[in-house]
Amino acid sequence: MAAMSPQQYLDAIMQLPDFDEADVSPDGRWVAWTWFAAGPTADVYVAPTDSSAAPLRLTNNPLEENWLVSWTPDSQAVIVAQDNGGNERARLFRVNLAEPGAMHPLTEDAPNYFIRGGQLHPEGRWLVYGANVDITTGQEIEPTWIYRHDLQTGERLPLARPQQAGYIVPRLSPTGKHVLYNRKDRHAAGRQLWLVDIDGQNDREIVSAGDDKKVSGSWFPDGQRVVVLAETPTHYRIGVWELARGDVRWLVDDPERNIEAAYVPFGSDQIVILEDREARRRSSRLNPATGEETPLATIPGTLTPLAPTGSTGEWVGTYYSSRQPTDIVRFYPETLHPAALTSLTRIWERTQLTKDDLAAAEDFRWRSVDGMAIQGWLYRAKGTPRGTIAFIHGGPTWHHEDRVFAEIQFFVSQGFNVFDPNFRGSTGFSRAFCEAIKEDGWGGREQDDIRTGLEALIAAGVAEPGRIGITGTSFGGYSSWWAITHFPPELIAASAPVCGMTDLVVDYETTRPDLRPYSEEMMGGTPETAPERYRERSPIHFVSHIQGQLLIVQGLQDPNVTPENVRAVQAALKTANVEYGLLVFDDEGHGIHRPDNRKVLYQRLATFFAESFAGA
Repeated sequence: MAAMSPQQYLDAIMQLPDFDEADVSPDGRWVAWTWFAAGPTADVYVAPTDSSAAPLRLTNNPLEENWLVSWTPDSQAVIVAQDNGGNERARLFRVNLAEPGAMHPLTEDAPNYFIRGGQLHPEGRWLVYGANVDITTGQEIEPTWIYRHDLQTGERLPLARPQQAGYIVPRLSPTGKHVLYNRKDRHAAGRQLWLVDIDGQNDREIVSAGDDKKVSGSWFPDGQRVVVLAETPTHYRIGVWELARGDVRWLVDDPERNIEAAYVPFGSDQIVILEDREARRRSSRLNPATGEETPLATIPGTLTPLAPTGSTGEWVGTYYSSRQPTDIVRFYPETLHPAALTSLTRIWERTQLTKDDLAAAEDFRWRSVDGMAIQGWLYRAKGTPRGTIAFIHGGPTWHHEDRVFAEIQFFVSQGFNVFDPNFRGSTGFSRAFCEAIKEDGWGGREQDDIRTGLEALIAAGVAEPGRIGITGTSFGGYSSWWAITHFPPELIAASAPVCGMTDLVVDYETTRPDLRPYSEEMMGGTPETAPERYRERSPIHFVSHIQGQLLIVQGLQDPNVTPENVRAVQAALKTANVEYGLLVFDDEGHGIHRPDNRKVLYQRLATFFAESFAGA
């Protein structure tokens, strides 16, 4: 293939859709997922698990984002959430497989609250979801309550009323008799597992690991047992809670393991365990009766099992790496190798790119200020690099894997090295590593991890002083603000925060109610109880230190890191006589997702960093 122009490469990389979580239908015959950039907005697709047909686009709204929520129990339809201009106040729809494009509304349009989850009862009459609204008054409230919505009469019955705010997604049992959900009533860092009957009776706590520890759970297909993932001081352990007995039988309790998720899919009686080691995922299947665990064979890339197809012993899973766009594949666990994977999304048919056009993620390691070992990914440009861009992940309790990120690949194609660090606080390593960020709170040693990583790149001859920039979204945006206000100019010559927090008090007061406990957990309190920490960790108070170039990027519908963060920092920048650029998107929320907007963003960032490095 002839060398592509920058515009041709951008068009080609944008033809690779970004992928959201896939879900296999209860009968194992279909798999559904959300694709970003496959069209003007995010849409929901399905494909038969026997690979007999190409993916089918179920939603097609050129104006609003559509997200997969769940399957209906009969496997004939999906529940979809439709965004409203990026503000995350979604409306739920039913979309039947037999009627692609036909959106059947289930909840009200443009709600003044946030809906979490959404599952149809086996009898088809009720929809169960969480919503931070008191339906008797119609007013938005802080906590998320659990509702049973009668689709015939419109009546919404509160099944459970948690007292404190939290991101709560209820899980209806396959039998339709019970609803599993979490509460955070006792501590911002804690999460207890609760159960309520479908009629709103017997609302009770069933599993707790302590006030400040997290517990999550998901149903076995029989609706009589729950897979429990419970936090300890050093790790997560796995158990089975039985409805008839009311207690937990612990199966895996190993401090040396970093288990991140566990579930039992329809069509299986085994627990799928997802374990992350050094930012790489490993999977296994656990027999809950015998305790026997069978690891999935290791192959190049990351393969995560989702569910069996229901007939031939084959499974459906996701497969990806930095040179393999996320695909949904069919495979035999017993005879596993890359050549035997059958693509269900047919992802490579959607782009001119080949594996050779994608940069590989190299493992890069260094020691931070306190000697802690830190890992990240390094993507190298071909030839002499124009500079280095630090690309910081959000969360911060998240991590970046060896997988395709369109923005990173575009930067590399434009001649930049890209550095993608997994700083302390990231998942993917150990419970202790993830929890370490709480010792300081945001703006602590996790930012030193990023800084020392840049210094290690310079020492290794990968990066040059004065030719380093930084960008990222959400907490990545916050880190970009922190770097430009705290790092010396030879380390950060330019910063482009995307939807990043500037004033942590403003952020706390204006964000979604269910996110405030997360800030409290990370910062060790509220702005009232820890005012000095919130102030000293807010980049807005240090903008007079800025010496490099600054480009602020924001979605104006963002309910997470709201535009108030930008308005506040603009006033501070004006007072400090600091020049900056501003790129806003009227139709975006938290992050820039629409393909046309992403093209504008990527090109603007590449130009911004190139011009910032030109004089070095």
